[in-house]
Amino acid sequence: MTQPHHDGPRTSVRPRPAGDPAATAALTLGVEEEFLLLDPTTGESMPVADRVREALSGTAREQSRQEFRHSMVEMVTPVSPDLAALREHLVALRRAAARAADAVGARLVAVGATPVREAHRTVPDEPRYHDMSRRFGPVAHDPAVCGCHVHVGVPDRELAVQVCNHLRPWLPVVQALTTNSPLHDGRDTGHASWRSMQLERWPSIGPTPHFDSAADYDATVRDLIATGIMLDAAMVYWYARPSASYPTVEVRVGDVCPTVDDTVLVAGLVRALVATAVDEVRAGRPAPRIRDCLVAAAHWRAAHDGVDGDLVDLRTGRPRPAWDLVDDLLAALVPALRRHGDLDLVRREADRLRRDGTGATRQRRIMAGTGGDVRAVLDHLAAQTIAG
Repeated sequence: MTQPHHDGPRTSVRPRPAGDPAATAALTLGVEEEFLLLDPTTGESMPVADRVREALSGTAREQSRQEFRHSMVEMVTPVSPDLAALREHLVALRRAAARAADAVGARLVAVGATPVREAHRTVPDEPRYHDMSRRFGPVAHDPAVCGCHVHVGVPDRELAVQVCNHLRPWLPVVQALTTNSPLHDGRDTGHASWRSMQLERWPSIGPTPHFDSAADYDATVRDLIATGIMLDAAMVYWYARPSASYPTVEVRVGDVCPTVDDTVLVAGLVRALVATAVDEVRAGRPAPRIRDCLVAAAHWRAAHDGVDGDLVDLRTGRPRPAWDLVDDLLAALVPALRRHGDLDLVRREADRLRRDGTGATRQRRIMAGTGGDVRAVLDHLAAQTIAG
């Protein structure tokens, strides 16, 4: 994505002295998880989201959201001060949604892309969704995909824009750790995240451009709306962005994770990344300027290989073994992880993921062990979705 030329940075974020409480305070968390509603027998997507939401009660219904497909439901956690509280919310919301899905004859599955087939691809009866359908045509009717969006509290919008600049080199690593959608049409696509491949068809999805300031960000969004590739500012779907709804930085690069523990790991990493970026900005250290085409290449490699191959080290522009880059990321985040009390948990969960593999790796292992039995994969995923 091309960037407008400017004479120099124009940011109002000023360095703060070391030890400033505002620069080191713990950051709050929230997570949005999207799930597929699948036929328990065939594995095909079922257009029953409205019925599932109606079957939810109390807090769970309030924390659910309508999505772009009738076969999807999104569950949104409350703001959480720590990973323990976040985990409790995730478990409760997943189990409530699974019970509601079961009540209408569907199965809730945490998987990044439609694994078998989706016959009903009409959009919900909302004016904005109909506008998107008319504007983007068949792209708006691709099979459903499900992501995990992590929100980290950064109420200063100028700071949030600068934080997003600092996240760019590391988001492909986060993406690789979340890969959980290797299947499409019942077969392995060769990509660890087919969801990422589908989403590339949308013109406003992809790596976050580098912005000099919040004013630069806003002017660019206005220009993109004027070109017609976005209907409105809510269609900023970059991998990291100042949230359109909350005083947060929203990281939306990952597939929905198969288990709560996977989601907690990703949330802990993202919070530490944001906290580290805040420290960098406050210290007056500029974000590296990396060519957009190279960032896009790094994300493609992450979606293709996951952590089972190489990733592009955006500090050097060269491929390296994926887990070497994960280790570099963890090392860079130690101060922020320790500050938030997350270091031991994140290390433990990262070791588990290294041992067991990502969601994509686990799905492929079951496919290989069952002679390509997609139903066995989906049975496993459904059980993992609600495991506590």
